[in-house]
Amino acid sequence: MRRSPVPQLLTGVTLSLSLTLGLSLAACAAKSNQPAGSQSDFGPNPSLPAPQSSILPTMNIAPAKGWPNGATPVAAAGLAVKAYAVGLEHPRWLYTLPNGDVLVAETNTPHNPDDRKGLRGWATNLFMKRAGAGVDSPNRITLLRDTDGDGVADQHSVLISGLNSPFGMALTGDSLYVADTDALLRFTYHAGDTAITTPGVKVADLPAGSIDHHWTKNVIASRDGQHLYVTVGSNSNVGENGLDAEKSRACILEIDVASGQSRIFASGLRNPNGLGWEPVTGALWTAVNERDELGNELVPDYMTSVKDGAFYGWPFSYYGQHVDARVQPQSPDMVAKAIAPDYALGAHTASLGLVFDTANLLPQHYSGGAFIGQHGSWNRKPRSGYKVIFVPFAAGKPSGLPEDVLTGFLDSDGNAQGRPVGVTLDAKGALLVADDVGNTVWRVTPASATATTK
Repeated sequence: MRRSPVPQLLTGVTLSLSLTLGLSLAACAAKSNQPAGSQSDFGPNPSLPAPQSSILPTMNIAPAKGWPNGATPVAAAGLAVKAYAVGLEHPRWLYTLPNGDVLVAETNTPHNPDDRKGLRGWATNLFMKRAGAGVDSPNRITLLRDTDGDGVADQHSVLISGLNSPFGMALTGDSLYVADTDALLRFTYHAGDTAITTPGVKVADLPAGSIDHHWTKNVIASRDGQHLYVTVGSNSNVGENGLDAEKSRACILEIDVASGQSRIFASGLRNPNGLGWEPVTGALWTAVNERDELGNELVPDYMTSVKDGAFYGWPFSYYGQHVDARVQPQSPDMVAKAIAPDYALGAHTASLGLVFDTANLLPQHYSGGAFIGQHGSWNRKPRSGYKVIFVPFAAGKPSGLPEDVLTGFLDSDGNAQGRPVGVTLDAKGALLVADDVGNTVWRVTPASATATTK
């Protein structure tokens, strides 16, 4: 992640004092009265307190440390966890191929020279580097293969290299789609391939540019393979870079595979990432990161079913029609159109990964529900997220409060041993979790010694 230039006036002692003051102000921002994971900011009707403001946003990132030898996250009762693959480089997203091979996007922020400029941006970049997000993007898709069925990938190979901050992946027939930060690409894939050297064909351009604030682009295919749905995050927190910079952003695009033509399927989604087809209704669901700098309890990240043509509020309002007074000019007409999402996932949890349990390996309790990878807050006291949770579903809708599935990503000193991002199921039905600080893919199975885990 590139540092923004430091203003020339802020040199030597002046710079040190300015940075110290800024970090002190951020550190002294109001602490939440609610513990991380409080039930009040989860579910279909979260508590939404009055907005708060401060000179600088709260910055409370868990320093990236990595896992001690032999250490793992803590699995919920009835589950077990072990490393499926280690020694990766900033693994962010996962995709399981029909033959059981697992693809992992090793990736990070692209070069975006106009994002996070000035002293504020420079300080933010320092904090993000401290969180383990300051490494150069590996720009590749790596293939993991478990040849002996023991639940550990014993073969690693680079499937595709030379990409541009890749993220989402989807296979239809012999076409493997990869969502780079600036384009949706198609590669010819044959079952069993361990390397693809033929250049990808551009299917469609995706919004990027010199800011590209939310750079991750995920992709999922319709069941008939005729359309692809691509997530595009906003180019700002709340439109402060101007609404012209938000064209075809903060939305999910529908792309016609045959023609490459795209349209906005749903909008007002500040930073959608995870995508999944709910198994009962067939509806598309997404996990969304909401806006910052309104206080510890605002605004809850969420997951929601995605309705064709719907507007979810960003930047003019949040959680339905709660107006964000910072946005100028205001737009009452757009606020009136905004619909509330289905289910809050906690404020500042950075909920990214989303997958529904459609297999039969994990305990029956998890069947049909959703696993969510929560990367963890950078701007909340106390910290929130830094875990994988489960939300039960019934009749196509969330049916209860979230449950912890994997915890222990923070050590007793508040350091990040790992940070979960993408989640998926492997060919056997085990849950896989990408950990971009621990540089590991974790595999979650039933804890029973007699359970089939291979």
